[in-house]
Amino acid sequence: MPVQMKRIYEEASEDDGLRVLVDRVWPRGMSKEKAKLDHWMKEIGPSSELRKWFGHDPDKFDDFKERYREELGSGDQHEELRKLKELTKQNDKNVTLLYSAKDKKHNQARILKEILDHQ
Repeated sequence: MPVQMKRIYEEASEDDGLRVLVDRVWPRGMSKEKAKLDHWMKEIGPSSELRKWFGHDPDKFDDFKERYREELGSGDQHEELRKLKELTKQNDKNVTLLYSAKDKKHNQARILKEILDHQ
């Protein structure tokens, strides 16, 4: 079973398994109760500088992906990625990565999903 992705604004379901928010910033207008999170791993999100540079511009996604993977290679982000990998293994990949971006193809959850699906 591959790791799933879902916008946090979509309704939670039993099929989601472990629900993990991978945004550094809390999603606008979302209550903690409605989010139904198991984990908020804000340190795994891209740095503020990288996020602002990217600006959700699909033309920058390949560069964003490369820079984000570099960030995940050290520090707090690396430690959070290690924890996320462990949670994914413990739950037999029955994990849903939650994100707030409107673009379902060009966001950090997509990159994390690729990493987790290939572990």
